[in-house]
Amino acid sequence: MKDELLKFITCGSVDDGKSTLIGHMLYDAKLLFADQKKALELDSKVGSRDGNIDYSLLLDGLMAEREQGITIDVAYRYFTTENRSFIVADTPGHEEYTRNMAVGASFASLAVILVDASQGVLVQTRRHSRICSLMGIKHFVFAVNKMDLVHYDQQRFEKIQKDIRILMAEFDYKSMKMIPVSATEGDNITKYSPKMPWYDGEALLTYLENVDVSEKGEEKGFSMPVQRVCRPNHNFRGFQGQISSGSIAVGDTVTVLPSGEKARVSNILETDREVEESFKGHAVTIQLDTEIDVSRGCVLKKDYELYTGSAFTASILWMDDSSLVAGRNFWLKLGTQQVPATVMRIKYKTDVNTGAEVYVDNIYKNEIAFCEVSVGSKIVFDKFANNRELGSLILIDRITNMTSACGVVVRPLDRGRSLTWHNMDITRELREQRLNQKAVTIWMTGLSGAGKSTLANELEKRLFALGKQTMLLDGDNVRMGLNKNLGFEEKDRIENIRRIAEVSKLMNDAGLIVLTSFISPFRQDRRNAKDIIGERFVEVYVSTPIEECERRDVKGLYKEARAGKISNFTGVSSPYEVPESPDIVVDTSAHSLEECVDIVLKGLGPYLQEA
Repeated sequence: MKDELLKFITCGSVDDGKSTLIGHMLYDAKLLFADQKKALELDSKVGSRDGNIDYSLLLDGLMAEREQGITIDVAYRYFTTENRSFIVADTPGHEEYTRNMAVGASFASLAVILVDASQGVLVQTRRHSRICSLMGIKHFVFAVNKMDLVHYDQQRFEKIQKDIRILMAEFDYKSMKMIPVSATEGDNITKYSPKMPWYDGEALLTYLENVDVSEKGEEKGFSMPVQRVCRPNHNFRGFQGQISSGSIAVGDTVTVLPSGEKARVSNILETDREVEESFKGHAVTIQLDTEIDVSRGCVLKKDYELYTGSAFTASILWMDDSSLVAGRNFWLKLGTQQVPATVMRIKYKTDVNTGAEVYVDNIYKNEIAFCEVSVGSKIVFDKFANNRELGSLILIDRITNMTSACGVVVRPLDRGRSLTWHNMDITRELREQRLNQKAVTIWMTGLSGAGKSTLANELEKRLFALGKQTMLLDGDNVRMGLNKNLGFEEKDRIENIRRIAEVSKLMNDAGLIVLTSFISPFRQDRRNAKDIIGERFVEVYVSTPIEECERRDVKGLYKEARAGKISNFTGVSSPYEVPESPDIVVDTSAHSLEECVDIVLKGLGPYLQEA
């Protein structure tokens, strides 16, 4: 039985005619209001079609889209025929707007991919096919458009058919249809075209009205990510969300993940109406008979084995302008959960043309990669193939809050599942009391030659004289020991800072005052360090100007960098990102060493009191 509502997406390469195809379909099927039809005919008089109707104007509503004759943003259109209701997402073809195309694909059950008959299968066609498959689309229609430009040539269509079958051979799809069309002339859009007597299949709209995209297979148990805890008064506590699989009835026993607590369902509401049972796709409020801890991000489940863990593999589409390297930190949003996450390893990227696995260290915009992801706390998830809601994710940049990637969970990683953090009887607080001090990490950042190491050394001597227990971690010293296996590429730099932060945290747990001296030029790295260390992180910006740093250049590094002998040298061939809100700022060129130490000690005042 086919679904009553069909959600589909149109995609393809630039200028393949996606908007024109949908516009012509709506026009010919008489699915426009009279004022829409009149406006379209008037708008078309000034345009690129010599006064003929430009059907793309129905979908391309932005001024920039109309001026350039391209689609930039996703345009959604709702329409109904006698046989079916539809929601269509018309998406951009430009590589620059691949992010927008992926957004459209995330909601659809079927993809209509346009292929220009005069050009055949292009790189964007391959990329969009892969993204649609990545986002879980199992039903494909390839509309070979502009058949009028190749004089309705049967051999040309059959050649493209062969290329499409080769392209789709590696994907797991349930149905695929190839239809020769002309979006501008209306051939095979809403009715069969006599101009292609060699084609004996259905017109596009007829096929869409009848294609079965219903999900078949083994019935899953109940699962519902909790979106919101509803508590309008002290007598009512309900858990709201949309059921992602299965059904639930009053009296059923559900398990709350990740805690594992159980309770019986005492009441179910759909809007303000009480029901005895509810099903997948319904938005509900569920009340339980026991007061247990349930909050946003928890998952209610029954007869369904979900994964609870902190690591998994994922296929992601990278959408950020900056590249992805292993070690970068993000916010991960999965279901209703949002937690800190790190891309621990890039296993490979997928070549758009061949589908081959290419082993790389960096991933660039619009590339698809297979990665290992670790999260900061246990989350509830499933393989995307089993559950779209609990298997799809986005990665959010922690500084800009922009979406950097979207992706799907492939499988859980067992790594660390048997590990448990053991709370010891001897705590940091007890160690601080024994040492008579408060543990803190003093993170000094600044250009090479700014005086960080000299200042850190002098500061440690002053603290030692005050009876404090300290440990100084110097950049060069650490590189010669703990981190001697790391180079100076971006992924190594990220790992270098991560290890230092982890060591600093352990030393703080031991009750020690830790001083670090690292250039750490990028805000994201310093932010990551602060996330690891926590509230006992004090950022000291040694703000000595670069001119003074070069004048002090004892090692001759600036001279070699300006001569091109050292690549990625901070301040010369690689940027230094000044801290936005450091806790302490000190310029070693404006003050004596003793004055600089006084400035830092004054800023550390609250931490130097006895524990």
